[in-house]
Amino acid sequence: MPIFRSQRQAELLALLFLPPAAELTLTELASRLGVTAGAVHAEVERLIEAGLLVDRFVGRSRLVRANMKARAARALSELLLLSFGPERVVAEEFGEVPGAAQVVIYGSWARRYRGEPGPEPADIDVMVIGRPDREAVYVAADRATERLGIPVNTTVRSPQAWAQDSDALVITAKADAHVVLDAKKVTP
Repeated sequence: MPIFRSQRQAELLALLFLPPAAELTLTELASRLGVTAGAVHAEVERLIEAGLLVDRFVGRSRLVRANMKARAARALSELLLLSFGPERVVAEEFGEVPGAAQVVIYGSWARRYRGEPGPEPADIDVMVIGRPDREAVYVAADRATERLGIPVNTTVRSPQAWAQDSDALVITAKADAHVVLDAKKVTP
């Protein structure tokens, strides 16, 4: 959703509000966002001044977390869950599926995430790459649907189909906006 000041700001807020218990140093935030500590520092200062974040010092380390007492905290958390939550929730729910090598979100949600304007997605399309336990895939999709409040539709493709572009859906997903998650390396 084009409601945040910048993609970086929204991703920073998502790291701290999803889940709200997260408390990270500025260095950890910069590393996870792939930006400089200076860029994170400036954004954190703005968000603390707005009352959305709180900080504390432990020695020389500055720890930052969501201010869940802020009047906007609950509404902001919901907006972040709708806008940035699918990437995290799908990674968490599908990360433990036996036989899943990668998880790919594609379709309208991925297009909105990548900045393409358009209507709010009606569902989230997820492709599981590997040789997963199909029952585990369906259970993960049901859990993700419950957490996100939007249908999560799944397909399964072999690593060969993904690598060789030998499948029409794979070709379409790769040509369109998509978000590739490494199911084995994602940390909640």
